[in-house]
Amino acid sequence: MTNQQHAIGSGFGAQSTTEEVLRGIDLTGRLAIVTGGYSGLGLETTRALAEVGARVVVPARRPAVALEAVAGIRGVEVDELDLSDLSSIRGFAERFLADGRTIDLLINNAGIMACPETRVGPGWEAQFATNHLGHHALVNRLWPAIAAGGARVVTVSSNGHQLSGVRWDDVQFERGYDKWRAYGQAKTANALFSVQLDALGREFGVRAFAVHPGAIVTELARHVPREEMAAAGWLDEAGNWAMGGFKTPAQGAATQAWAATSPRLAGLGGLYCEDCEVAGIASGDAVLTSGVREYAIDPEQAARLWALSAELTGLNAFASTS
Repeated sequence: MTNQQHAIGSGFGAQSTTEEVLRGIDLTGRLAIVTGGYSGLGLETTRALAEVGARVVVPARRPAVALEAVAGIRGVEVDELDLSDLSSIRGFAERFLADGRTIDLLINNAGIMACPETRVGPGWEAQFATNHLGHHALVNRLWPAIAAGGARVVTVSSNGHQLSGVRWDDVQFERGYDKWRAYGQAKTANALFSVQLDALGREFGVRAFAVHPGAIVTELARHVPREEMAAAGWLDEAGNWAMGGFKTPAQGAATQAWAATSPRLAGLGGLYCEDCEVAGIASGDAVLTSGVREYAIDPEQAARLWALSAELTGLNAFASTS
């Protein structure tokens, strides 16, 4: 178990914004990929990275919508990508690699939350497939460009990981579907993915981090009924968003921007971050608290998940060396 999962004194916190964490950072000549970088936190991340000089590639399931969303942001390009479709991932990666460009920053931001039971591909549960397997496939497809750039890879997890570890005996929820446990499993997978990618990639200069962005009002919650939002305290008595405890998009995107660029994280990796800081270990029985559960950063589970993901997707860029 890592002994580095503790605060490093970043100087930032829950209310810090992308502008604040990127102040003094110059990404001129650097290339970033932000999945889902055209809505919610992804759009804020795209805008923030572009403002400090990065060239940003936005892979999008809805390219026309993405083009409209990023219009006016200098240095942004859009290409088509559906993370639930392995052939779409292959197509995007082949187009990108054909240009011969290297990747400096990759932010695996796109995802879905608490959707009705949905099956994609060969019958995979959609949240696990989209949030985790899609990004596993994307990273492995793009590995030549990632390794050549010595990239920093940031994957958006959530404190929702505390709702479920990986259900090794029923990963695809074939024996009864629970939308929140499925979301929790997918977010645990995002964290474990970062642990193993960092372990495999560090000899190439590639480091990986997982982040919890905090609670933000975005379209990620589109599958959650309003009565469920009200019961959870997300809405006030008038049916409006109860903004106490919610971050702005600039605050929510700050942690992934910080994890992708902070010099303070040089030489580190495989860590779970929140509030623009390395998180501590979560304790107690309460869920959706601060910190990371030990099962979400366990190296043995991370290696096991990588092997399972490689088997399911048929993709493992390290097969010849691992």
